[in-house]
Amino acid sequence: MQAVQDNKFEKSDISCWVISEGMAGTENQCVAVAEALGIDYTVKRLSLRQPWKSLSPYLGFEQSFTFTPPLCPPWPDIVIASGRKSIAASRYIKRKNSGKTFTVQIQDPRIDPKHFDLVAVPAHDPTRGPNVIVTNASPNRITLEKLATAKAACPDFASLPAPRVAVLIGGSSKAYTLTSQTVKKLAAQLNALETGLMVTASRRTGQENEAILKHTLAGDNIFFWNGQGENPYFGMLAWADYIMVSADSASMLSDACSTGKPVYMIPLEGGHPRIDKLHARLQDLGALRIFDGRLEPFSYEPLNDAQMIADVIKERMQI
Repeated sequence: MQAVQDNKFEKSDISCWVISEGMAGTENQCVAVAEALGIDYTVKRLSLRQPWKSLSPYLGFEQSFTFTPPLCPPWPDIVIASGRKSIAASRYIKRKNSGKTFTVQIQDPRIDPKHFDLVAVPAHDPTRGPNVIVTNASPNRITLEKLATAKAACPDFASLPAPRVAVLIGGSSKAYTLTSQTVKKLAAQLNALETGLMVTASRRTGQENEAILKHTLAGDNIFFWNGQGENPYFGMLAWADYIMVSADSASMLSDACSTGKPVYMIPLEGGHPRIDKLHARLQDLGALRIFDGRLEPFSYEPLNDAQMIADVIKERMQI
């Protein structure tokens, strides 16, 4: 990156690495920020050798042989990273580049934020500090432009009757349990809506629960993604008049509440104080309501967390 007058930088010359552990959810959060910056980026998916694999981020003393594949210069101007293992890479790159790389950590690193130039955490995480930016939820890749492109790429959804409802179902996790009783109740409620339905399930939904949904939700007004071919997730969000998301998925709730469309949460058994705080915040913002079998329109200011983070990076780097 070449410095220009007044210590500002040319955006076209900035190099950026997205450091990932290979987990799609956290990687997409980092990519979202890079896209919001409007710069080119390279994704680096890394693993750690022992003992760093077990002891990162607390061990420190990272070396070139810590990483697989190895990290080599030329070093980037910006690192955007997320995940426990990515912390070692951020620190190593910062040190090897004599402090010149601007390091951004997405999500709570669980260590002192002073190790990074900027840390972005959602409001339901506890970390705070002078170099910490607090977002409403998780940064994501939802933009009006992407939704318009996705809508054009999924013309078949136009044949579904309006209003159209995107139903995004996660499943059981450490905090939540998706029971067959919950699925049967949900399926009955969806059938009673008399809307077009676009339904997608995840691996955590479970085969039994997915079978219940497919058996109960059948008709010309229903699209159920079978997991084959291109994932129509963005297309479903684009065509939806309403969006329903199961309570377990912080990432899908964040995506949905970035569209500006009415979002309803499907309650599940269980819970966790951290996720409960996210639900409460989204409800306080007017972006989320609890699904009780009924849908009604409402409006709110869409979340734009990736752009919020990008704007702070631009200000601090004088891009």
